[in-house]
Amino acid sequence: MDINKWRIVNPAGSKRVIVTKELPGEQWLNILKSAGCRVEIFSSVELLTVEDIRKAIGSNCDGAIGQLTETWGNELFSALKSAGGRVYSNYAVGFNNIDLDSATSNGIPVGNTPGVLTETTAEMAVALTFAAARRTGESERYLRAGKYKGWLPDLFLGELLWRKTAGIIGAGRIGAAYARMMMEGHKMNVIYYDPNRNRALENYADEYSGFLMNHHEAPVTCRQSETLEELLQLADVVSIHTVLAESTHHLINAERLALMKNNAVLINTSRGPVIDEAALVDHCRRNPDFRAGLDVFEEEPALKPGLKDLENVVIVPHIASATIWTRQGMATLAASNVAAVLTGYPVWNRPDITAFLEADPPKAAPSILNAKDLELNIYIE
Repeated sequence: MDINKWRIVNPAGSKRVIVTKELPGEQWLNILKSAGCRVEIFSSVELLTVEDIRKAIGSNCDGAIGQLTETWGNELFSALKSAGGRVYSNYAVGFNNIDLDSATSNGIPVGNTPGVLTETTAEMAVALTFAAARRTGESERYLRAGKYKGWLPDLFLGELLWRKTAGIIGAGRIGAAYARMMMEGHKMNVIYYDPNRNRALENYADEYSGFLMNHHEAPVTCRQSETLEELLQLADVVSIHTVLAESTHHLINAERLALMKNNAVLINTSRGPVIDEAALVDHCRRNPDFRAGLDVFEEEPALKPGLKDLENVVIVPHIASATIWTRQGMATLAASNVAAVLTGYPVWNRPDITAFLEADPPKAAPSILNAKDLELNIYIE
């Protein structure tokens, strides 16, 4: 381990916590310092390997905060346990990079950072939707290259999404927030595909429709689709907000892309492997009016051959959660998970975690994924 790439905060702390990347803000560090932690932070932008992290854990480590770019499986959790570790927190809401069973078998509570990414990620999905539909990336490159010689009637014609249909794959918190943004802002009808019916979203659409009709405007609709195939055939925009699991790997493949409208827009701010990226490249090449907006990639940070050369695809480097408030909030939650477990606090039992971002946060761990399996104490006010 190159000690020159690690910085130490509160060196006199009695509990050693490693953090595998610099995190934004200062509040998260204050939380760990207040819990008596010596915090060792990897200050390079390089990605750490499993072996690098194992060496950083060493023979004495009480806790760790890691990243979704790292694979935390039995090798790391057993190393953490052997070093006296009692907690790990993922700096992300998703946890497909974690072998939760291995963590549980090693007795390691695993935290994550839900509740602060919802609107931020939904906003990015909206931004990608219109960037793709209105061809902003193409037109900006055209302008910067000095090709613009004046206004033309047919210059970069895009798609009008007003009163069209938005298809949502995964109608959880982020998917529902995106649906409401498209419904309210652009009067789009919504069709969603999810194993669970989102009655709250449907009721919201009904109430909003009542508001529209009171203002002499046409209502909007929102309904659950029985099949993914039906959604793909009907939607003008398809936005993916599902988790990555065995059942969702390459959920969008060549066959399902072929079901979509030739001028549809496909957005992904969830996880890269949900889309067969090679199939998407081929589909976009053969269908120039088809558009896509991607924040995540199948073999991140690598792109499948040909993807970066496609003018009908907007690509950004995994920045859907990249607002100052959200990224600092994620750091606060990750640190709060670690500090709470090391201090002996119970686990928060409510979906709203905003109290942890305030001046006097609850004495609890905001989100421990395997709390039930480890029979951890639950917060009682």
